[in-house]
Amino acid sequence: MKPLEQGAAHRPILEWPSLNGSSQVDAIAEEMPVALIYNGLSQAVMMASPVNLAAFGLGFSLSEGIIDGPEQLYGIDVTLGETSAEIALEIATRQFERLKQMRRTLTGRSGCGLCGKESLDQIRRVMPPVSGPFTVTHSAIQRATTNLARHQPLQGLTGAVHGAAWCALDGSIMRVCEDVGRHNALDKLIGSLWRENCLQGPGFLLMSSRASYEIVQKAAKAGIAVVATLSAPTSMAIDLAAAAGMTLIGFARESRHLAYSHAHRLTN
Repeated sequence: MKPLEQGAAHRPILEWPSLNGSSQVDAIAEEMPVALIYNGLSQAVMMASPVNLAAFGLGFSLSEGIIDGPEQLYGIDVTLGETSAEIALEIATRQFERLKQMRRTLTGRSGCGLCGKESLDQIRRVMPPVSGPFTVTHSAIQRATTNLARHQPLQGLTGAVHGAAWCALDGSIMRVCEDVGRHNALDKLIGSLWRENCLQGPGFLLMSSRASYEIVQKAAKAGIAVVATLSAPTSMAIDLAAAAGMTLIGFARESRHLAYSHAHRLTN
């Protein structure tokens, strides 16, 4: 039996129509509850892939506005068990007091970014406008779209995870993070790249998923000016991208894509 990619597990299966009676196993994407604990206080439990959890903790903290920069995170400790994981984060006192005032306890799921938010005001956060004084060619979007699958080893193995990719202006894929949840994949990417100051520079985000409002919101919080997704955007995602000055691209396929907001950053 071949060793699996981190984040995958073996499970027995019965395949139809090849019912030959022999035992078979399949590669399955791992998913487990991951608790995020700030200064000893449990803040969120997210269903996530148990990989790149330190980056996930940092990215979640930044994209959710718990901290404003990595310098406000003093320490992070990941405890990975057989059926669950904990990310213990030590943050600055002022940010911890702000967190307690939020009075928010999230129960996250793979496809849900709203679970546990206590009011509509917490959903519609005002995002600072993004700054992106650069252009991206349509061919660069096509190049990244065409090559994304080969940069997703866990998806290729299990068929059950999303990918968040940071791409250079020529469409080269620089880094990809994978997770069973599209929001988690983006948080992992934000956490892994924020310290390198990559996300605020020239480049674009490519998501293997649809463009939900929270994908756009997290990207705007990270200062990302151009977001492309393989599937469709929602109306709320389009409106939020337009308000934030973000270029939002949907249905990014090998032969076409659609621009929904601020298409001035796209050139031939």
